[in-house]
Amino acid sequence: MADRYLNFTGTAPGRFLTRRLGLPQPSALRRWTPERPYLEGELLHLTAGEGLSALPDLSSVLARTHLKLVPDSSRPTAVVLDATGISDTPDLALAHAALHPVVRSVAENGRVVVLGAPVSPSDHHQAAAQQALEGFVRSLGKELGRGRTATLVRMRSAAAAESTLRFLLSPRSAYVSGQVIEVGEAERSPCDWDRPLAGRTALVTGAARGIGEAVAEVLARDGAHVVVLDVPSVQADLVRVADRLGGTALPLDITADDAGERMASALAPGGLDILVHNAGITRDRKLANMPADRWNPVLAVNLTSVLRTTDALLKSGTLNRGGSVVATASIAGIAGNAGQTNYAASKAGIIGFVRSLAPGALAEYGVTVNAVAPGFIETKMTAAVPLFIREAGRRMNSLGQGGLPVDVAETTAWLASPASAGVNGQVLRVCGQSLLGA
Repeated sequence: MADRYLNFTGTAPGRFLTRRLGLPQPSALRRWTPERPYLEGELLHLTAGEGLSALPDLSSVLARTHLKLVPDSSRPTAVVLDATGISDTPDLALAHAALHPVVRSVAENGRVVVLGAPVSPSDHHQAAAQQALEGFVRSLGKELGRGRTATLVRMRSAAAAESTLRFLLSPRSAYVSGQVIEVGEAERSPCDWDRPLAGRTALVTGAARGIGEAVAEVLARDGAHVVVLDVPSVQADLVRVADRLGGTALPLDITADDAGERMASALAPGGLDILVHNAGITRDRKLANMPADRWNPVLAVNLTSVLRTTDALLKSGTLNRGGSVVATASIAGIAGNAGQTNYAASKAGIIGFVRSLAPGALAEYGVTVNAVAPGFIETKMTAAVPLFIREAGRRMNSLGQGGLPVDVAETTAWLASPASAGVNGQVLRVCGQSLLGA
């Protein structure tokens, strides 16, 4: 559904009127297109104080982002601040001193990325200073406006974080802001950055339409062979998606007792590299008015099926080493939502599933496990929301607009890349920095 307010604010009368009335003034977001796959312009690399950088290989990584790395710029498209060397609270003044003179000049749809170190469990001075960066970046994201975003990346080496930095410094991350991403050490295989999923097989549930279809499309664009799964009642739509993407349709009810075994059989003999749990339903009603027949299906589809099929695919060896699981949570699972106790419980459960499974899955099976948590995304489901609630959902974030299914898809594809092996156990919100939740 078209966002008429966003279109109106892009006109001269719209800009004048909204400015006079103090209304939100969202900027149209720059997203990936085949014609313009990269951000263009200058990249300003700053350090929070002389001698404080702990990332000597950072410059060479940034030079490969397609932005022009410069020591100074009056209009940078992106600013990367290396604050990994900050180890005590007085050092925070160096972060302020580095960004204060330049933050106003960042171009529309630009990026500010602050690099921090992992929080130390044994040094409370370092922990306080590095945790302070989180509040700093989240607040900055709410100040920037004009489609600009801010993100904090905690990392130990630039090489392990190259996939993450490329994602954040690109149009693919247009609806990701105010987030904290932790990147651990990981070996990275040589990567074709234009087709990072070439030769890999991906299965996407709930792929007949909406976000699932967008995820399948982006994974296929990045080189994956996609197996699209949805309930048999939408088989015609599912086949249409598979044919368009050169993939395979798998009509299947994922709540069936043998769903995991049937998925494994369909994926033999090559197995599976990427498992995307996107299938989900809603049956909204306040708890006092919610019978069991509205509670049970939501938990069965959104949560129980995820656990059961993932367990089956891991234990059968269907998920190949070096693979990834990306599940779909929601900001409803983080902040809650009136009338959605069933849906919010299922999505909060996904977060628990990811955080618990990720360390063991990586150690035992060589598989990463992460989640995306969408906010207000423009789909047929949100188009049916009453007007004023829909407008509130669109505007109550730092970017002042709803996201698109492709925003969730781009984030999923980044998490699914073998170059992102250092990202594990993360729940990344794709919400434009919604004002709801943490």
